[in-house]
Amino acid sequence: MYKELKETIAAMTAPGQMFSLAEAEVAGNKVRTWAMAPNSLRDIWLSTANHATADYLVYRDERWTYSQAHEEVARIANWLVTQGVGQGDRVAIAMRNYPEWMLSYWAIASIGAVSVGVNAWWVTEELRYGLQDSATSVLICDSERLARFAQIRDDFPAMKVVAVRVDDAPTWATPWSEVLATEPALPEATIAPDDDACIFYTSGTTGKPKGAQLTHRGCVNNIFSVIFSTLSQATAQAKALGKQAPNLLGGGGPQLASIIATPLFHVTANNCAAQTATVAGGKLVHMHKWDAGEALRIIEEEKITIFSGVPTMSREIIMHPDFSKRDTSTLSALNGGGAAVQPDLVAKIARAGRGAQPGQGYGMTETCGIISSASGFFLADKPTSTGMLLPVFDIKTIDSNGKPLPPGERGEICVRGPQVIKGYLNRPEATADTIVDGWLHTGDIGYVDEDNFVYLVDRAKDMVLRGGENVFCSEVEVAIYEHPAVAECSVFAVPDERLGEEVGAAIFPAPGSKPTAQELREFCKTRLAAYKAPRYIWILDEPLPRNASGKFLKRELKEILDVADAG
Repeated sequence: MYKELKETIAAMTAPGQMFSLAEAEVAGNKVRTWAMAPNSLRDIWLSTANHATADYLVYRDERWTYSQAHEEVARIANWLVTQGVGQGDRVAIAMRNYPEWMLSYWAIASIGAVSVGVNAWWVTEELRYGLQDSATSVLICDSERLARFAQIRDDFPAMKVVAVRVDDAPTWATPWSEVLATEPALPEATIAPDDDACIFYTSGTTGKPKGAQLTHRGCVNNIFSVIFSTLSQATAQAKALGKQAPNLLGGGGPQLASIIATPLFHVTANNCAAQTATVAGGKLVHMHKWDAGEALRIIEEEKITIFSGVPTMSREIIMHPDFSKRDTSTLSALNGGGAAVQPDLVAKIARAGRGAQPGQGYGMTETCGIISSASGFFLADKPTSTGMLLPVFDIKTIDSNGKPLPPGERGEICVRGPQVIKGYLNRPEATADTIVDGWLHTGDIGYVDEDNFVYLVDRAKDMVLRGGENVFCSEVEVAIYEHPAVAECSVFAVPDERLGEEVGAAIFPAPGSKPTAQELREFCKTRLAAYKAPRYIWILDEPLPRNASGKFLKRELKEILDVADAG
């Protein structure tokens, strides 16, 4: 089937075809782009108006058609402009996966302003940092985030605040109903491809999250990459089997429908699932909170065609006792993102999915979405790979000295292409360290095989990947060290069957101190989002092992603690 895949890719990327390739200069570097990709997310949004009466957003018993969504986006955009928001200004969205998240996002993008995706898990201090770092001028938030902001409001006297789904908004916040009372006239805007579209925060290696600057070019090219990957592999598989390629993205067949199960402040849900479905005239069904049983109900009742979430969600769906009782016949794909899909899960989906194909992608916030992707036969045949490299990316592996390695050799993966972010907001040194001559240093160790499929074997960054959320160990260590009873601390990943990895910490107490694991865990939660607090804590009687330069030896420490069996 790899012969058919290469032939399909060649045909789909030929001159004049929808997925033909072009060359563009980005930040002084020549890169390949999708030739037919529009210039901006505004253009993408305007192109969806012809879906008109089709369902677009669904939340519980609430429903928006595309026409209704376009009207509300125009009202929100007009309101923002009347409040003085101009191109390049930043508007933070801080809420659960409500439909208002997507409506706000499209409105902000359509006037050339910049969405700041606030991590809804952030505690008050993290929220303060993010709003200050991004120089946000308007905050759109739900009741939970509004309560957190109220504690720090004095630090932001000029900030305009919009209250979403708040019954009794304070006088200093504008009710959502007032925003929607604005005239539905979308303001004009001329947006350049390399203008910032949004800022998504990633965990920081130095204790503070970094604001990744995603551009319109990057986001639009990612939409094309996701669609291309899905169509090319499905077409190649069908061709090899002598069958007609399935209709996965709408266009005459059943409406594409997807559950938005992971947070919209990440590229997995926003850029890869929501934006792609929007282009295809798809329906986005929002969940208030993840629950596999509820997801199965939604799949049956809303006729969901594609499910995308972290791998543990797909596992919980097929293992749920209601799986055999619910009609999942419309489901064509169970995709994983934000963490590696374990090989056993690939096989289990193939066996139990009732026609739903397993799929996964490898990507980063720093690439506005996916770098590689595999589905169906191609993932089943190479279950340890992260999929086929997308045609708009160049890839290389380098050794610890930065020297390029021959094809097939393991090293740090570096990629170059139109989806690479502009940089990190207010972090010129971090940007220079991560993006060198247009090459993004991913921090992942891996290689590329003869079929152009990418494999990851290790991680160069000191990071925990917990259920799709990146947690940098140093960020947690900084918080723990603030506790007066801690003399030494080392944070590391602990294997976990459900989430992939959990946060672990080894503590050597200060003289005369006897902190408890629960005390330290709760202390962390006052400074960091709850998912960053260590689930596993070891309090040691001896100082942590060090090398000659005084650096803690994490590998040796994990062996001493038998961390492999902790999860």
